[in-house]
Amino acid sequence: MNQTILTTAFPTLMKAFNISTATVQWLTTGFMMVNGIMIPVSAYLSNRIPTKWLYIVAMVIFEIGTILAWTAPSFAVLLAGRLVQAVGVGVAMPLLQTIMLTIFPANKRGAAMGMAGIVVGVAPALGPSLSGWIIDTYSWRDLFGMIVPIMALVIIGSFFFMKNVIETGHPKLDVWSVILSTLGFGSMLYGFSSVGNDGWTDPVVMSTIAIGVVLVIVFGLRQLHLNHPFLELRVFKTPEFAISTALSTIVMVAMVGVEMVVPLYLQIIHGMSALDSGLTLLPGALMMAVMSPITGNLFDRYGAKRLAICGMFLLTIGTLPFVMITQTTPVIYIVFLYAVRMFGISMVMMPTTTSGMNALPVSMISHGTAVNNTVRQIASSVGTAILISVLTNVTNNNMPGKHLLKETPFAYKLQAFNATMSGYHSAFWIAIGFCFIGLFIAFFLGEKNANGKKIARVESVKGGAN
Repeated sequence: MNQTILTTAFPTLMKAFNISTATVQWLTTGFMMVNGIMIPVSAYLSNRIPTKWLYIVAMVIFEIGTILAWTAPSFAVLLAGRLVQAVGVGVAMPLLQTIMLTIFPANKRGAAMGMAGIVVGVAPALGPSLSGWIIDTYSWRDLFGMIVPIMALVIIGSFFFMKNVIETGHPKLDVWSVILSTLGFGSMLYGFSSVGNDGWTDPVVMSTIAIGVVLVIVFGLRQLHLNHPFLELRVFKTPEFAISTALSTIVMVAMVGVEMVVPLYLQIIHGMSALDSGLTLLPGALMMAVMSPITGNLFDRYGAKRLAICGMFLLTIGTLPFVMITQTTPVIYIVFLYAVRMFGISMVMMPTTTSGMNALPVSMISHGTAVNNTVRQIASSVGTAILISVLTNVTNNNMPGKHLLKETPFAYKLQAFNATMSGYHSAFWIAIGFCFIGLFIAFFLGEKNANGKKIARVESVKGGAN
């Protein structure tokens, strides 16, 4: 819920702190950036620190960040609070996935991950709507204030109900890998996130992206030469894991990016309140929550390939009409299209992730989880930054000259509106591009069920069906 609770609050925060769209999106991209940096560390920590105490420490850090954001006197402090929150989430979320995949056998992981998907689906579903209601009724600070007592109860409950389920040892921490990953991913993501404000040709943007890419490459090469790497990239040698990670990453980018752009469109173009814009996203998010356990069971029976192809097809056709929306597009139409997109995402996200993990031996699951989540978070941050930068740059490039505002105010308003719509259309075209890439990748998934058996209607020697 914390990840989506600011979705409908961006326009309010932009007014409260007098900041641009490109700046306010740092609350999301910065959050995902720190998440991406912390996730590789989580693999080391989960093998080093008992599960119970690792979870409690992660939740305490999250609580500190929430309190910091709740009491923030400036945007800088609010952003700092979000980044501290991300440290706790960067450990806790991969830990959830590792625990689920550890305690359930392969033939039950689809259903188990589907049940976990209800939580992962319902909470984000409530986020935008709850955020809208709080923004309209109270203050943006209450978005964080309401989480404080909930987390306090979670921390207290953890002492009684959390158990140690992951085997621990004494793995060696490669300090240079930590430094390279932090500086590399951090620099690269900072560059992408600055594009919206500074443009692609800005020297700082270009240099930070270039430095980040170089450091990430050096980091990757170092991992391949270590006996006990910080991030086990050798999991990509398993084709099913590599393909499923690529596909789930594309879906994550398509989901998070559009999830940010749609509320901006509804509030700025349609003039909707934060609550109403949040409610338009609710049916789609609930659709994903309802479908998660269903698709999980379908995965256990039929494998991920068929689900992924159907899901990516629905996601693509649900995104295409967004490039034709206007000021007069009915809101119910947006609600329907968004629900179609989320239905498609529910058929791809959990099944492909589980399929990739099932292809790995149990000893590699924590490493696979760390790699999968790292790639997804980094790509989501980059993808979101690209969508927002395209929206901002296309809008700014098509804006009429200020002189027109004095000469013919009506013409200025019309051209400014058209420029804004051009920005939204361009952002949605980028999202469609991601969808087509994902649809192409889906055809390369292996056609196996959770037991590792190939799904095919082939007659056996005895006449039974394999």
